[in-house]
Amino acid sequence: MGKYDNRIDLYIDNAAAFAQPILNHLRMLVHEACPEIIETIKWGCPHFDYKGPVCGMAAFKNHCSFGFWKASLIPDLRHLTGEDKPHSMGHLGKLESVEDLPGDDVLITYIQNAVILNKEGVKVPKKPAAPKVALQVPDDFVERLVSVPQAGINFEKFSYSQKKDYLEWFSEAKTEATRNKRMDTALEWITEGKSRNWKYQR
Repeated sequence: MGKYDNRIDLYIDNAAAFAQPILNHLRMLVHEACPEIIETIKWGCPHFDYKGPVCGMAAFKNHCSFGFWKASLIPDLRHLTGEDKPHSMGHLGKLESVEDLPGDDVLITYIQNAVILNKEGVKVPKKPAAPKVALQVPDDFVERLVSVPQAGINFEKFSYSQKKDYLEWFSEAKTEATRNKRMDTALEWITEGKSRNWKYQR
């Protein structure tokens, strides 16, 4: 017997009438594909785990969605779903009735493939970090930093993100007066070695 979660019963009961048969059918197929699957709720929606997240489903106003946690590693999944289906609709597109689902055997195979990935401990490769864009420090702020050497020393020691926080704060100012006031405040804080959001840090 699989491990069922009463919260998913409640979720399905509260879903729109059109969604209930879709959700019940998907739930049944998941348990048929992997009797050891464990039900849970993540982000307010039903999910199914086996040695980590496997798949999840959700009901919306006019459609349901179903998606795999490691979709990029499941063989031929794109062939089933098509390249043009947005991820916000899950990996099976908009589901408005049980007829919109692929055949039971097909879907069970994909669920089993997703379970095998977790069973074998296969990880989704991490995306390479986006390259850091060189920060452009405004000339009038450079002048301020030069006028207070300790501020200049501290600013240079700050991390990329700490510097970026300050520079974005300046650029978001709606008026020149506000921008200058922020720069003056920043100079004071930086001289004390404080980051832009120091008030919120413990």
